[in-house]
Amino acid sequence: MNSFINKIIALAVFVLISCVTVSAQNDTRKAIQFSGKVVTADADGNVIPLPYVNIGIRGTSRGTSSIDDGYFSLVALEGDTIGFTRIGFNDVDFVVPDTLSTDFYFYVQIMAEDDYLLPEAVIFPWPSREHFVHEFLAIDITDELRSQAERNLANEVLSDMRHTVPADGFETSNLELRTAAKEFQYSGQYKPQNIFNPLAWKKFIDAWRNGDFKSKEKKEREKRNK
Repeated sequence: MNSFINKIIALAVFVLISCVTVSAQNDTRKAIQFSGKVVTADADGNVIPLPYVNIGIRGTSRGTSSIDDGYFSLVALEGDTIGFTRIGFNDVDFVVPDTLSTDFYFYVQIMAEDDYLLPEAVIFPWPSREHFVHEFLAIDITDELRSQAERNLANEVLSDMRHTVPADGFETSNLELRTAAKEFQYSGQYKPQNIFNPLAWKKFIDAWRNGDFKSKEKKEREKRNK
């Protein structure tokens, strides 16, 4: 049984090799090392390399893609149609000349941006505005939900959140930019000293009278005593 299966596999391999050999013998076109670069132009007219362009031979599964500097290289036959495709750019086809005297061909492909814009798509959780109005009016806000919302919006809770919730990336970058701008403002000179600023002293005295420097525990203890 095993010998019979081995014979079948050997026969299939022989037929496949024979078909490939016959196909190769029938195609007498010369193989070409097709290389080059894919470029595009920016808004100022400067030529820049275009990476990640799909470069394939039409009608086959052979192809490659351009690298960071736009370079590509693949083996093609004379007369093959080379397709250049990339999202956001117009597709381009190029036919390899059949009058080449060498086995190498260098080609530069310029691709233009595709100005086709897709229509705007706005996604709503309801099929229409009328459905939204109906669902919104049907919301039953119970006393429990209302009291929970009031607790979440209390000044004490919001104050604690301002000191405990970490800053996100936007807030952090904004703080860094404002700090850098302030440093550049006094670059090459001494910063103003608030110890000689009467307005700063007034703010300090007002804050002292209002008890802003008291600890949270001391403030709560004074409230309970009142």
